[in-house]
Amino acid sequence: MLKTYDKNNIKELYEILQNRKDDALNEVAKYVAEIVNDVKTNGDKAVKAYIKKFDGIDIEPEDFFMSESEINEVYNKCDKEIVQIMEKAVENLEEYHKKQVQDSFILTKDGIVMGQRALPIERAALYVPGGSASYPSTALMNAVPAKIAGVKDIVILTPQKKEGINPRIIAAAKICGIKKILKIGGPHGVAAAAYGTESIAKVDKIVGPGNVYVAAAKKLVYGTVDIDMIAGPSEILVIADKNADAKYIAADLMSQAEHDELASSILVTDSGKLIERVNKEIERQIKYLDRKEIIEKSLVDYGAAVLCGGIGEAIEISNNIAPEHLELAVDNPFEILDSIKHAGAVFMGHYTPEPVGDYFAGTNHVLPTNGTARFSSPLGVDAFMKRSSFVYYSKEKILEQGEDIIKFAESEKLTAHANAVKVRFE
Repeated sequence: MLKTYDKNNIKELYEILQNRKDDALNEVAKYVAEIVNDVKTNGDKAVKAYIKKFDGIDIEPEDFFMSESEINEVYNKCDKEIVQIMEKAVENLEEYHKKQVQDSFILTKDGIVMGQRALPIERAALYVPGGSASYPSTALMNAVPAKIAGVKDIVILTPQKKEGINPRIIAAAKICGIKKILKIGGPHGVAAAAYGTESIAKVDKIVGPGNVYVAAAKKLVYGTVDIDMIAGPSEILVIADKNADAKYIAADLMSQAEHDELASSILVTDSGKLIERVNKEIERQIKYLDRKEIIEKSLVDYGAAVLCGGIGEAIEISNNIAPEHLELAVDNPFEILDSIKHAGAVFMGHYTPEPVGDYFAGTNHVLPTNGTARFSSPLGVDAFMKRSSFVYYSKEKILEQGEDIIKFAESEKLTAHANAVKVRFE
């Protein structure tokens, strides 16, 4: 089922992955731009119309937000076992993300005081998918770092269908202390949060993954608000040695393929026999999986097995692809970890499948996709922080250093800059 590549045709795989990155957003860009501009211009009226069009619900602006009583009613009906599991997951997330908190600092020397203030953003919208793919875990992954950063005004964006919002998303919000839940998703939800409407306050940042329409909307509103990333379809790459268990690898590859027909699942190994065993395991296991059709389409179009000359070559291929999820299915993963330069999250050894990070370990599952792990990072506390610098000069210090500043400004022909220092010499 996995098409096999080697050093002779690996460029073909790179091209397939690159085209996958570009095509999806380009296809919907114009359509999404029309929705975003409509919401920007017409506010609540446009939002109401799109909710009816896409979700089949006729809702008035005063009901866009869930009431406290609605939240409590849904929460009380939620599966208590799942609530307890989410509470444990939150404990793990908090323990991990508290280590990410940035520090302010002050530097003083001879009449100069300089420093940095690490400040939370004021308003954030957390996008939580709620359509065909509905993920309460994403609510936890978004909310925990936002709360630890100190964001005061947090709103969850999630679409309401005719059957309502997934109760587990509501429970996840309540566990994290999020009181504002906006029953709007899609590009119209992103636009409403970015520009504000009569009933929805404009936010400073929008984070969280969504489908291609949400990703396109986030790309369009960037600059009006900040965003975390433009998330694409899910990805997994597994580096495996000859001792890896084909049963585990097949299961892990399909765990990402079930997300989306555009998801990418790649095995890189120096063992041709392992590739054969993995393909057999995929054929065996897929029969029992609910999203069989999606998995099959994903693996046919974007699944791959790469046969390479050794683990060093496998690492080079992985670094070229810069996958969202990277599994090191080798006996001694810590020995090669320092060689991994580009990956959103790394899962170490034979007993750490990717769902460990998706749900429970404490690391964040909102990760850079489409090769952007080369320059960007998982969602974390820093995504909800900003830095502000401050500087103080005494009178004596400006007189001491002023000539240098004046000459530097004049060298750039900015005489007003130079004059702002000169007048303090008079």
